[in-house]
Order: sequence, then C-alpha cells, then structure tokens
Amino acid sequence: MPILIWGAGAIGGTLGAYLAHAGQDILFVDVVAEHVHEINRRGIHITGPIDDFTVPAEACSPDSLTGTFDSILLCTKSQHTEQALQSIKPLLADDGCVLSVQNGLNELLIEKTVGRARTLGCFVNFSADYHAPGEILFGGRGAVVLGELDGALTDRLRGYLALFRLFDENAQASENIWGYLWGKEAYGAMLFVSALTNQSIAEALADARFRPLYILAAQEILRLADALGIEAYGFNGFQPAAFLANDKAAIAQSLDTLVAFNKLSAKTHSGIWRDLAVRKRATEVLMYEPLLAQAQEAGIELPLTRRWIAMIQQIETGERQQSLLNLEELRAECL
Repeated sequence: MPILIWGAGAIGGTLGAYLAHAGQDILFVDVVAEHVHEINRRGIHITGPIDDFTVPAEACSPDSLTGTFDSILLCTKSQHTEQALQSIKPLLADDGCVLSVQNGLNELLIEKTVGRARTLGCFVNFSADYHAPGEILFGGRGAVVLGELDGALTDRLRGYLALFRLFDENAQASENIWGYLWGKEAYGAMLFVSALTNQSIAEALADARFRPLYILAAQEILRLADALGIEAYGFNGFQPAAFLANDKAAIAQSLDTLVAFNKLSAKTHSGIWRDLAVRKRATEVLMYEPLLAQAQEAGIELPLTRRWIAMIQQIETGERQQSLLNLEELRAECL
C-alpha cells in the first residue's frame, strides 16, 4: 500500500521525492494536471544546492483515487485543507493516519474531520519552491519535528520519525508539537510582513528601520499563545522566549541568526512573497483567522496582525502593491 503525498508542491514534492528515492512506495496526489502528467512522464526532479536528482514516481488527481490507505501526508496549502479532507476521509483506513506537513494549525481541522486517533502533527521549516511541472527547488534544510497531538511518545510516532529520517536524518519527535506549530505561526507573521515588500527574507529581517515591526508581529502571536497556556518553541535561530520577554539584546541576536540562516538558502524569498509576486494567487493568510477568533475570545487585541492581514489581502486583490511603503504605513499606524 503506497504512502499518499497529498499535494506535490514545494513541501510534498520535496519530501515525497526523497522518500521515493529511498525506496518507499509513494503515490503523489495533486490537482494540477500538468504537474501530475509530468511526474508520470519523467518522474519528479529535485534541483538546488542540496541535491539534484530525478526519481521515477506515480501521480494522480484526487478524483481518480479508490480504495483505502494507511498513511496520508497532507502537504497542501493551508487554505486547501478542508477541501482535501473531504476527499481524504473516505480513503483513510480505520486505523490509518493523516499527518499534516503544512503551515498553520491544520491539525485542529484534521482531528475534527477524521478523529484525533487518526491525526499526527508535524512541523517543518525547510526551504523549497515549486518551479515548474515535475520540478521542485530544494533550497535549504531546516527543522523537521513530529508529534502526537496529546504529546505521547507512541510506536506510531517512532515509525513516522524513522520514515522522515529518510528525508532528514536530524528529524525529531516532540512531546509538544503544538509548541513548534505556534512558534512557526509567530515566525510566519514576520514572513508575511516581509512579503508586503520585495525584500528577501534576510534583507527584511536585517533592515534596522523596520525591525520593530517584525518584532511586534511575532510578539502579538506569542502573547496569544502564552495566554492560551502554550509554550512556543524555537527553531533555526528563532527564539520565542526572547521575544516574549522583550529581551532586546536576545531578540537582536535571534534576528541576526535568522538572517544568517536564510542567507544560506537558495530560496531567497518566502512562499508567501512568491504567491503574490510570481504566481499571482492567494496566500495562506487565512490560516491566521482561527488565531484572530481565539484572540477575540480571550479578549486580546492583535492590531498589527489584523492590519498586515488586511494589507496582504489587498495585494491579493490588486488593490495594493508590494513595496516598502507598506511598512512605512504599518509603522505609522501600529508603533
């Protein structure tokens, strides 16, 4: 029974290619007909500074699948999760598992749809981009962490950890996967703010003029997590504890480390920026809506978060252009 990689874009394409290269039986599932065709025709091609290889693979569209499957790695954009789950639910074996290899807190929706017993959490921070049908840029390695939603260290978790170590030998299991997911939400807020401009991630986080904006963007999310009793975990230089404590020296050091980390990647800009500037499509900004709802329920204001979300949506609809002027506007309004 093959492992389904549901969504063969940047994340799913990279992960699935490595698993197939290691001898795993992989079936890619994707809605882009040209991508499916090219994978079936010549395999999936990984390019970039980490590796350059093509591995034969099979791919299909969601509506052509039948049967049941034990392992489904959900790798779609966050906003496509609900639609994907409607197709996945009848295909998932009773004792099967959906593992969310995505941005956002999609585990909440997955467990609501298929049950907590059939849901596993995952956090990734490696750099990759979909470049063309059948071709994925693997720009740089980053943290890979798996965890049961209740924090248990189960045999199932150990099994999936062994699988993921075929992709990255440094992949780890955690008793607090929610901590990593919320840490990524805070870091992601900084990436969304950077995507309001045309600066690279490294350029944006190094720009002293707007560092206070990036700091506050992360702090708003981290303060919400703290109010909800969640300890956000750090990765690849990002140190949530420093931001939460407003330790200026430690924050500066964390940002400098993030700048250095991102300079090492062949992927210079975020996937958010690429969606806006290159692919001209909606971003994953809707993944912050559940956080806004939680903040409202907890009586916590997120003024900067709400404003940059609105700006991203204006860029999506063509009402606003990507420019440093957006940060000037944010700074005047929110600092």
